[in-house]
Amino acid sequence: MAARGPLLYERIIDYLLDEVRRGALTPGDRVPSEMELAERFEVSRITSKKALEILRQAGVVHRVRGKGSFVATELPDLDSLALSPVRAAAEGERVPGTIAMIYPDASEAYGLELLCAVEERCAERGITLVIKRTRGSQEEEEKAIESMVDAGLAEGLIVFPVHGEYYNAGLLRTILDGYPLVLVDRYLAGIQVCAVHTDNVAAARALTERLFDQGHRHIAFVSPPPENTSSIEERLEGFRAAFTGRGLSLDFVHQLTDLSSTLPGAFTPDNVRADVERIHAFQAREPEVTAFVVCEYNLARVMGRAIAGTEPRPLIACFDSPLDPVAGPHFLHVRQGQREMGRQAVDLLLAQMRGEPVPPRSIIPFSIVDPEKT
Repeated sequence: MAARGPLLYERIIDYLLDEVRRGALTPGDRVPSEMELAERFEVSRITSKKALEILRQAGVVHRVRGKGSFVATELPDLDSLALSPVRAAAEGERVPGTIAMIYPDASEAYGLELLCAVEERCAERGITLVIKRTRGSQEEEEKAIESMVDAGLAEGLIVFPVHGEYYNAGLLRTILDGYPLVLVDRYLAGIQVCAVHTDNVAAARALTERLFDQGHRHIAFVSPPPENTSSIEERLEGFRAAFTGRGLSLDFVHQLTDLSSTLPGAFTPDNVRADVERIHAFQAREPEVTAFVVCEYNLARVMGRAIAGTEPRPLIACFDSPLDPVAGPHFLHVRQGQREMGRQAVDLLLAQMRGEPVPPRSIIPFSIVDPEKT
């Protein structure tokens, strides 16, 4: 087995110890800040922060709130210095810590299996998991992130971002600060952050092509407004790509993307009735539509209610569905790899906490499930 090179934070520790040994830094001198070290070594601030914290625990530096880190006035013997966290990392171990998962909601159709996978992976790794539910509110999401980061309650975050027209400012600040963080289910376009999700373009295209194979040509895509929600935007892109891939005119493409009843906090009888009315109006405008690709399961249920009694009854296909048929009706659907998504999210977060580089995006396989063939 090849020898392991120094981890990123070990490089910073070695550099600072060398500076002290050769007298470039003497007792009482200010040590370069987290930001300065992060820029010098081209690492995240959390990596440089970890290096300084290890040196603080070893008595090499002391930290003054609001002023920075300084070389200790009474230094330990640097030649026999014991840096146990570094030795543990060298042996491939990890001192158990705490991470937080922040998510909008979970159901049998989607989210619950993902949440369980995160919890199980943390248990396997000896990591304490804190769970914060935002109920789809960006304000609650921002509060949850701030409470975890500012109070130091978690060493890293797994975030399932809420649907929204704008990105959460607190989430963006946390990313820009280099805090260990993994997004699940979706990513933020234009923002460099580790994310684990389904290839929504490929999945929506495969689902739409399955409808083509069943003889449908006039197919409608159904969703809430897709703006700035990468999963919906990509599903719409994949839906349209299926038409061009089959050489079909986009005149066959139909879109109903202004439904809102299944957005977090909006599932009320009045909102469901309003969406049912929108669906009825759409059917009156586009009577040739024989199938619907719906972006998520609960909206597919609303669609099923709206088209009840329609003859011939249009076919509904969607993303996700409960494993247990008692939990609700089954549709032709994309089954996302929630368990693998959750396990990878934990592993990638722990890698970041060790100061290791991670890929910006990890794609989880999906499958198409036909309830009539299972």
